[in-house]
Amino acid sequence: MLFCCTLNSIRSPLAEGMLKLFHGRRIFVDSVGVRTAPIDPFAVAVAEELGVDISRHRAKTFDDLEDGSYDLIVSLSPEAQHKAVDLTRDMACEVEYWPTFDPSVAEGSREQRLDAYRGVRDQLMRRIRERFPPAGSVAL
Repeated sequence: MLFCCTLNSIRSPLAEGMLKLFHGRRIFVDSVGVRTAPIDPFAVAVAEELGVDISRHRAKTFDDLEDGSYDLIVSLSPEAQHKAVDLTRDMACEVEYWPTFDPSVAEGSREQRLDAYRGVRDQLMRRIRERFPPAGSVAL
């Protein structure tokens, strides 16, 4: 399973970290971006609030992928959706688009900006729990 977004510095690392938190090694998960940027410190902070450590995340692009055999790619930005569709034209791979706000454009105080990141984190958490219910639970 692969999460992708524009820079692989906020949305896709958050999603990757949460899926790993919920499922451990039962699901192989990775994340990439169309381009890269260093991990966003606000993303690290809101992930830590859930007990998820993404501080050592190293951003990578689609070109950096060593294994192209994914069953599912979830794109979180329009740019990543286009790249995922292009990548999977000749692959038996499902692609889902989960439009997700880019919290790095939020303005205001530190706390207001963190709230924007928390909103994205919580939206991703809901989607992940719906799509990948924890073992032993029933999806509603």
